[in-house]
Amino acid sequence: MFNENIPYKIYLSEDEMPKQWYNVRADMKKKPAPLLNPATGRPVTADELGAVFCGELVKQELDETTPYIDIPGEILDFYKMYRPSPLVRAYCLEKALDTPAKIYYKFEGNNTSGSHKLNSAIAQAYYAKKQGLKGVTTETGAGQWGTALSMACSYFDLDCRVYMVKVSYEQKPFRREVMRTYGASVTPSPSMTTEVGKKILAEFPDTNGSLGCAISEAVEAATSSEGYRYVLGSVLSQVLLHQTVIGLETKIAMDKYGIKPDTIIGCAGGGSNLGGLIAPFMGEKLRGEADYRIIAVEPASCPSLTRGVYAYDFCDTGKVCPLQKMYTLGSGFMPSANHAGGLRYHGMSSILSELYDQGLMEAVSVEQTAVFEAAQKFARVEGILPAPESSHAIKAAVDEALKCRETGEEKTILFGLTGTGYFDMYAYAAYNDGKMSDYIPTDEELQKSIADLPKIG
Repeated sequence: MFNENIPYKIYLSEDEMPKQWYNVRADMKKKPAPLLNPATGRPVTADELGAVFCGELVKQELDETTPYIDIPGEILDFYKMYRPSPLVRAYCLEKALDTPAKIYYKFEGNNTSGSHKLNSAIAQAYYAKKQGLKGVTTETGAGQWGTALSMACSYFDLDCRVYMVKVSYEQKPFRREVMRTYGASVTPSPSMTTEVGKKILAEFPDTNGSLGCAISEAVEAATSSEGYRYVLGSVLSQVLLHQTVIGLETKIAMDKYGIKPDTIIGCAGGGSNLGGLIAPFMGEKLRGEADYRIIAVEPASCPSLTRGVYAYDFCDTGKVCPLQKMYTLGSGFMPSANHAGGLRYHGMSSILSELYDQGLMEAVSVEQTAVFEAAQKFARVEGILPAPESSHAIKAAVDEALKCRETGEEKTILFGLTGTGYFDMYAYAAYNDGKMSDYIPTDEELQKSIADLPKIG
């Protein structure tokens, strides 16, 4: 089972850490469609975005040509507290599955936030501080992004206001308390503290909330408070840029031991984890240097890639954000209260949407009971309790490894383990008690929200 030439965990030294982020758009011949101003229908300008986002982040958002962007020294110093993160050979999982496949995972849960989200949170907080802002506002689904941002804001002495999706706020009180411990204020969304929140509650009084709702509230709070800007934990190109440290480290570690993955798998909600993991590998694919099979895994209850449409849509339920061309279920789609809160977003990153539309990656959807079955199997043999979001990637990796068992192929599988599930015990309890159910929206439900897409072009 054990190959003495390949350690269980591959660590890089600090000197081997990436010093730049990789902008995959620079290698895309067909770029993602531009963000549009919903009032004019024209591409948004830097000045328009600057009213909502930090100036330096706006530059990163609009930059489609610079392949590598230097990581500021203060961010690199912060990264060194928990990076490089380990690339792990899942020897025990391979043995349990009796598969000839070689399975690797990049583990991003070795920090207090418990996830990969800290990679972008510290960058966005840094640029906010550099701009002289008082604080930032944001949304959070499962709570991982809110936790990471509260840590980053505490580090730079910034005020942090978090709008947390109502169902997660109620299911994950300890995640909420970590945010408050780091000084953040946390409001369940939708709330009565914003005009858009009041409007959503009037239309959907019994809603469990959604990331789209929480985004609308956070944007309103930022634009109505002097000295504040809004920051986002996924979807936007700037966020995927910061997360490329995941893929860059992975590529360096694999190259160091002569490992080439055949299949790369990541969970997909808004796209930050998957986009960060696959970036350097996709870059090779775009440049014709190598080929990889790349799989995005999403919940069957919120299947934006597998059942959505590729169209311009609002990034938020309150329709106050720019329009983005993406695979979407419609900004008014209200996902069921499934336990993978970080994947309950109606759309997908414009970068990943364009790559998927070009056939450069695949997508599958999985039901949550099967996801938790895979999570439990993984926890019992690999010793890490995975987050529900990460477990979607585990499920797909297990499925691919079992196919190898049937065919005898010795493929190398890489997946992203985005974080730990220690704040998700409500979900694990539901699974262990046999109370977890699977919900798949009907075509009629999806068409109702898709029919409400803005009429653009």
